[in-house]
Amino acid sequence: MSELSDKELGLHLPIDRRNFIGGMAVAAALGSSAGALAQGMAAAAPAPANPDYPPALTGLRGQYPGSFEAAHMARDGDFNGALSAEDPDEHYDLVIVGGGISGLSAAHFYRQALGDDRKILILDNHDDFGGHAKRNEFTYEGRKILGYGGTMSIESPFPYSFTSKKLLADLGVDLTSYERYETKAYEGLGSATFFDKEHFLADKLVTNNQVGGTGKKPWPQFFAEAPLTGAVRADLIRLYTEKVDYLPDMGPEAKAQYLRHISYQDYLLKHAKMLPESLPFFLGQYFRNNKRVDTLPAWEAALGGRSPGFAGMTLPTQIHAEAQHFHWPDGNATVARLLVNRLVPGVFPQLLDQESVVLAPATYSALDNPANPTRIRLSSMVIRAEHIGETARNTEKAVRVVYVKDGKRIAVTGANVIMACFNMVIPFIVPALPAAQKEALHYASKVPMMYTNVLVKNWRPWAKLGVKSISAPNGYHIGASLDTPMNIGGYASALTPDEPVVIHMVRNPNQPGLPRKEQNRLGRAQMQAEEYPAIEREIRMQLQRMLGPAGFSAARDIAAITVNRWPHGYAYTYDTLGDPDIPDEQRPHILGRQTFGRIAIANADASASSFTNTAIDMADRAVQECLISRGLI
Repeated sequence: MSELSDKELGLHLPIDRRNFIGGMAVAAALGSSAGALAQGMAAAAPAPANPDYPPALTGLRGQYPGSFEAAHMARDGDFNGALSAEDPDEHYDLVIVGGGISGLSAAHFYRQALGDDRKILILDNHDDFGGHAKRNEFTYEGRKILGYGGTMSIESPFPYSFTSKKLLADLGVDLTSYERYETKAYEGLGSATFFDKEHFLADKLVTNNQVGGTGKKPWPQFFAEAPLTGAVRADLIRLYTEKVDYLPDMGPEAKAQYLRHISYQDYLLKHAKMLPESLPFFLGQYFRNNKRVDTLPAWEAALGGRSPGFAGMTLPTQIHAEAQHFHWPDGNATVARLLVNRLVPGVFPQLLDQESVVLAPATYSALDNPANPTRIRLSSMVIRAEHIGETARNTEKAVRVVYVKDGKRIAVTGANVIMACFNMVIPFIVPALPAAQKEALHYASKVPMMYTNVLVKNWRPWAKLGVKSISAPNGYHIGASLDTPMNIGGYASALTPDEPVVIHMVRNPNQPGLPRKEQNRLGRAQMQAEEYPAIEREIRMQLQRMLGPAGFSAARDIAAITVNRWPHGYAYTYDTLGDPDIPDEQRPHILGRQTFGRIAIANADASASSFTNTAIDMADRAVQECLISRGLI
């Protein structure tokens, strides 16, 4: 990319970016491995302004330095053998490993089944609850501005179950009411594509909408404005406008079966006869769960209805039954907050609903109050869970759980344990699992995901361009958009271009040409290796290149940055191109989530689906298995 100086990008300015290791407490007393690891970490940044309130921390968040090192040590065998730990004589009816939506929902269902007085301990390795449902808060000129750092909305490609709908209703959420909360601040604004000079003829932003927002720009006009060679321009216009059946010798069902087993890229090159020189326009296009043009089954591209190459083709009719939609300014962090509100007294000042929760203050010091039956203990990475004695039923203190907090190993016991963490870490935490179950838990490769929220002092450049979202084929971030404008519970987003707003950016690193699971693995390694100063430079550079011609100045206009980095991001979903075609009951996520004595598994991985409703459903299933393991149902 074009090189701009630190001064031109504003990297020399003392903004919140310098708090780039929020929650950096890495255990100094974990042993020699942890000591060496701590010495190898980046130098500490100045202390955050409010370290006791995690949502307000900026810089590098998500899976930040200090939140995952103990898990990597468990993975690498540093805790093999006998685990010494402090035993403070804490015993619980249920210990939950992971404070995301699945873990919090499990606590909710357990209390519903056995009573609110049951003792429950939720342990999480982060300094905040919610898992991927992460709340970002900014304050600018006395105004609170929210953003979502992970799970965005109540939505899925299939309807919510009775269980998940009932939980949301119990939390005071009315899914039919959403439309009244989203404002019309961006009405008339369209989308754009940024062509970068590394892959095209020049840096240029090309809008997809007609001047004045009167409709979508015809493809020939759009590509005529793009910095492309004549041959590539003609090729892309042909692909997007002609209605040709590229598989004329196959019937609809045969087409569907064939398209399931060929990548969209191969389909375009082999059947649509796309020029290889046209491929850069497609390489950055993102499909669900980080599938790209080379790992996406052509059948999924055809089903989307927006991908070129299928307009002249008759395919089998598909049934569409999407769930209802609901979005809060902080995404599904609101669901996590509503759950905590019901589970732990004293964290929030009152019983909350879908509106009052948005601006409600949270007292994090009350999360682990000994006076409460349910407690949430943050910055506590579980490194071992093992049954006590020869069998799971020979004692009420059935499972011993060891975790690391403030450099100390501490043990608690639970009559039941629910592993509501990532599947791939469970075999290292529960080494007694059967080998076949461990293999199944290791099958998936979680999707690396980075949600960057950039607070800017105004959005005049966007209004000038007439756009609210920008895609960036081949960009560091594959897209940027103005955050959804909301008016809910006393919270009001920007209404005019002169007001501050959050720009939401998405990054999914991948390695084209490799199988999807391998792309995820390499993208994850790349993401974990990046340090915040380099990430910030990429953010500022990309925004400057895209928006600079419209008057944007990274040095002048950026007020704060929060990078929600999720190397172990969303749950892996199967596809017809990269996964074996086997019966559902033989799928790895089914085999991996089996109960092991008094230990059950609840997380989105256990459903092979990266949606909030399935995380809730898995929590309900795990609680039922816990009750069965104790002979209670």
